[in-house]
Amino acid sequence: MLIARVVGSAVSSAKDDRLTGGKLLLVRPASPSDEVDGDTFVAVDTVGAGTGELVLVVRGSAARFTARTEGTPTDAAIVGVIDSLEFDGEVTYRKA
Repeated sequence: MLIARVVGSAVSSAKDDRLTGGKLLLVRPASPSDEVDGDTFVAVDTVGAGTGELVLVVRGSAARFTARTEGTPTDAAIVGVIDSLEFDGEVTYRKA
């Protein structure tokens, strides 16, 4: 799993039928201190995340192990919304 920030969304009217009804969000990997830590990519949302939220993302085959993504052609899925992070004994993030 990795920590990422939801930075936007993607809309696709033409897509594989197994992705129909799924929300596609743009996420950018972040460090535990919420600093940008990689390139932006698209992930299927399985938990109702929104723009600006810090989330947990799984990639690769793990992305196809949720009830929403089983059997879908995806390699990234949002599987949790982070409420708070503690790193090195210090709270580095707390959801507003």
